[in-house]
Amino acid sequence: MNERQNGITYADAGVDIDAGNALVERIKPAAKRTTRSGVMSGLGGFGALFDLKAAGYNDPVLVAATDGVGTKLRIAIDTGNVDGVGIDLVAMCVNDLVCQGAEPLFFLDYFATGKLELDTATRIIEGIATGCERSGCALIGGETAEMPGMYPEGDFDLAGFSVGAMERGGTLPKNVAAGDVLLGLASDGVHSNGYSLVRVIVEHSGMQWDDPCPWDGGTLGEVLLTPTRLYVKSALAAARAGAVNALAHITGGGLTENLPRVLPEGLGAQINLNAWELPPVFRWLTAHGGMDEAELLKTFNSGIGMIVVVPADKVDEARKLLADHGETVFDLGTVVEGEGVTYEGNLV
Repeated sequence: MNERQNGITYADAGVDIDAGNALVERIKPAAKRTTRSGVMSGLGGFGALFDLKAAGYNDPVLVAATDGVGTKLRIAIDTGNVDGVGIDLVAMCVNDLVCQGAEPLFFLDYFATGKLELDTATRIIEGIATGCERSGCALIGGETAEMPGMYPEGDFDLAGFSVGAMERGGTLPKNVAAGDVLLGLASDGVHSNGYSLVRVIVEHSGMQWDDPCPWDGGTLGEVLLTPTRLYVKSALAAARAGAVNALAHITGGGLTENLPRVLPEGLGAQINLNAWELPPVFRWLTAHGGMDEAELLKTFNSGIGMIVVVPADKVDEARKLLADHGETVFDLGTVVEGEGVTYEGNLV
């Protein structure tokens, strides 16, 4: 083919295909670390293949979830601390999957930016691979979209997509009844919800992201970017032992809005707020934001990242299984007749 002299190229328009190809090569080792039974293809194809039979399933039901990281990304972009947001992306998807009783099998990511910066993109996807490793799911594909004019310089966005499976009949929630016990699993901080409010509170406090954190080591930005905790392996262990009737991932809407999602009509929850101590990050946010307790409980996870609904005769077994997998477990309360979540005691 003849080349036009002085013709405009795709690179002139702001899209660097060579950089995109270089990124794929850089992240192949990270994706390879996440390989598990069932994976049939590597990165680079038009689609990714997965063999459910090879993964050990006989009569599987598939479960899919998608999510993002939200405005927590703004802090990551402004501070340059992007290494953990990939873990957040995975956690927001796979923690939801496990609430349906599903084992996460594979993950795909969508990374969009105005100009592809190889080092930044590599760090982000390394974090995604780490989240997949810790969840037992494979990073089998994704999309890197370089879109000049769509994002300000240095900005990017992330979306994640995960597919899991369970044997037919293994769906959660199931058999939830009055008298079931609510076990709370400690969170690792704010996780990935409520950051629009977090950013407003920080702005009103007069603090900067690189200021020392008032309640922990490191800077304020570093501590607020602590990645979302992954509950997959602990929750699956308890579910497979028959010790779980339901799981509720505590995301946006807090305990007040998320727990009722797994309770049948006519049942509610009674929670003792004295069962755990409010972590310092939430005490700081509450104090500087002037929030009352009700607002806190329907906005943030308040220190509880997952609630496990357990039959009363399985509580000891469930508690031990969860603790053996590294979880800090609190006895929060019980399922009761009624609707919604009611609280006793005080958290703040």
